[in-house]
Amino acid sequence: MRKPSRLLLEILLLVLAVIFLSPIYMMVVNSFKNRAELYENALAFPTSFSFQFYKEAMQKMNFFTAIGNSLYVTIASVLIIIVLASMTAWMLVRSDNKLSKIIFMTLVATMLIPFQTLMMPLMQVMDWIRTNLHLPMLNTHEGLIYMNVGFASGMAVFLYHGFIKSIPIDLEEAATIDGCGKFGVFWRIVFPMLKNITITVAILNVIALWNDYLLPSLTLADKGLRTIPLSTFYFFGEFTIVWNQAMAGLTLTIIPVVIFYMLAQKYIIKGVASGAVK
Repeated sequence: MRKPSRLLLEILLLVLAVIFLSPIYMMVVNSFKNRAELYENALAFPTSFSFQFYKEAMQKMNFFTAIGNSLYVTIASVLIIIVLASMTAWMLVRSDNKLSKIIFMTLVATMLIPFQTLMMPLMQVMDWIRTNLHLPMLNTHEGLIYMNVGFASGMAVFLYHGFIKSIPIDLEEAATIDGCGKFGVFWRIVFPMLKNITITVAILNVIALWNDYLLPSLTLADKGLRTIPLSTFYFFGEFTIVWNQAMAGLTLTIIPVVIFYMLAQKYIIKGVASGAVK
């Protein structure tokens, strides 16, 4: 027989799960309804399940182009973040001097700065670089990737830093004695041991970058360059909102990241616990 306290805890968790999942339920259910059904009862099941609104949403948001743009920006940004942050954290841990500590604390401090306080000066700086240095920092995917890497590096270095501290330096010294250079020591010895935290960093950044709306909206102007979150803007007009198409578009938007999260979720707790606590 279950203890009363355990039963109450399970009921509380069930209630919280229902609360947190209710927006997803409403989004999916209303993506199959016509306007009359939607305004009649937003919580009820549709009378029929038709993918008509999904087809209309895909055409309206130019789905395949948008998802291709999102995949390119997200994958490129995450790969660069993983490579640069892991190497940076390793060097900071192994240097262990005042300068490395200052650099590490500076990177950690960047996590505390809200993006909203930087977005206008950032756009001005990027426009100056484009005008004077002729580097395409605005209205290009590459410029967006560059900014994504800069904003995400602080947290990634912080996670890697804590994890690398737990790796015995004797392994690296043995590899060095065997004739392995700095890059060889890192890529052959250290980086394979960072699997759990690397997957954690990848998951956190994929979710954040895939769903990011504000920075791409400031950076990308051409319709052909828009990512998935930007493409959902087509459903929200100045005077009308096509809710069923919007719900269908939003459902399509979250499917790839949900699949990715389900495939890699077992590494999140393990990676964060071993990286941030040690």
